Formats: sequence, structure tokens, C-alpha cells
Amino acid sequence: MAGSGPDVVIVTGGSRGIGAAIALRAARAGYAVVVNYSADADGAAAVVGTILAGGGSALAVRADVGDPDAVTALFDAARALGPLAAVVNNAGITGNLIGPLAEVPAATVRRVLEVNAAGLIFVCQEAVRRLSRDRGGRGGSIINISSTATKAGSPGTWVHYAASKGAVDVLTVGLAAEVATQGIRVNCVAPGSTNTGLHAAAGMPDRVERLNSTIPMGRGAEPDEVAAAVLWLLSAEAGYITGAVLPVSGGR
Repeated sequence: MAGSGPDVVIVTGGSRGIGAAIALRAARAGYAVVVNYSADADGAAAVVGTILAGGGSALAVRADVGDPDAVTALFDAARALGPLAAVVNNAGITGNLIGPLAEVPAATVRRVLEVNAAGLIFVCQEAVRRLSRDRGGRGGSIINISSTATKAGSPGTWVHYAASKGAVDVLTVGLAAEVATQGIRVNCVAPGSTNTGLHAAAGMPDRVERLNSTIPMGRGAEPDEVAAAVLWLLSAEAGYITGAVLPVSGGR
């Protein structure tokens, strides 16, 4: 049986960066938060600890979104906190490298697509199974995290990553139309250059700063600015919005 309590949001990849900012902002908005992680147990524990210290409800759950069985287990674990209301599909990787597509190892391509594209699909499938009113659910919201890298394709750096995020945009539009009558809204937030550890992990810690001159607002985003857009799309104020891809990019 599902536990009783506040509305629950699952945030995949919630242990750091944009995912952590979304989890913390969701907790402040009154959600019970499932902080999903794949490897960063310490980061997930820190996010959960911050939420609990603030009087909120949270749970860290390890699951590789590229594994559909692990995704099912993640959703099962979320029932302990209360009724599921929303899912933020944030987990994503670059393969921790920067360079031309011809030099990206096959194993990296497969893993990036497994997490960013297949994993996204697995999470959306399970979310629909749990939220759809046609399946006995109470409706809810799915937010997918894409990237404005899909606009130019990230030549010379992350073409493989940009391609995987293109799948996020297409899935958002198609799934939104498919489940609109089932009480589920599906939207997407596409961050631009953002101050997270993603760039340092790929070997270019100053990448955001290098891109500042190409951004009309002259700076990269902070993770909490992306999180604010996510929480707005989850809110009743955005109740008539579905199938949208919202850039949070400073105009780039």
C-alpha cells in the first residue's frame, strides 16, 4: 500500500547540480522528494539531509535509469513517502569527455544514449503507468530536462550528447499529446550553459565562462534558476501547458 503524506516528486539524477537544485526547491514548495542517484551516494545523502533539516520529507534511492527494472524499483520505493504527483527526468551524462564526434568511443556513445534517451523513455513509461487516470492513477506531471545544445548540435564538443537530448525534445512533444486526456502534463526545460560540475567532469572547468560572450545575458545560468522554471511548470499556474520545451538559456 502507498503511504499517506504530501505529494511526491521523483527527481532522477538528484544528487548534484541541476537535479539537486530541483530537489531542494521542490521540498520548499511542499513536495516529498525522492532523490534518485546512480553513483553519488554522498551527494544524494547531503540533499536529503538538507531537506530533512528544513522540516521536509525526502528519501534517497539508488537506481540506474538505463535499467528498466531499476526504474520500476525506484517508483516502488517512492510509494513510502506518499502519492506520486510528479516526475522530473533530470538524469543525464556527457560521457565525461569533450571532443569531435569521430573520436568518441563506441562504449561512450552507447552509455550516453542508454541514460539520456533510453533511460528517459523508461522513466516516462513508468510514470505514465503510475499517473494515468486510465490506469487508475490520479494524474500528474512529467518534466524532462533537455538542453539548448540541440539548437546548434555542440560541434567539436558534445555532438553525441546533443543528439541524445534531441530525443528528449521529441519524446516530450509526442508523449504530451498521447497522454493529455489521461490527466498527465508532459513538458521540458532546456537549460543553456549552466554552472554545474558537468563541465569540469568532462575536462573543461572553465567552459561556462568561455561561452559567456555568446550569451545575450552575458553569463551562464545558476542551477536554481533552472529549478525555478521546473517548479513553475509543475505548478497549477502552468496547468494548461503541455508539450512545451522551455529554454532557460539567457537568450542563447
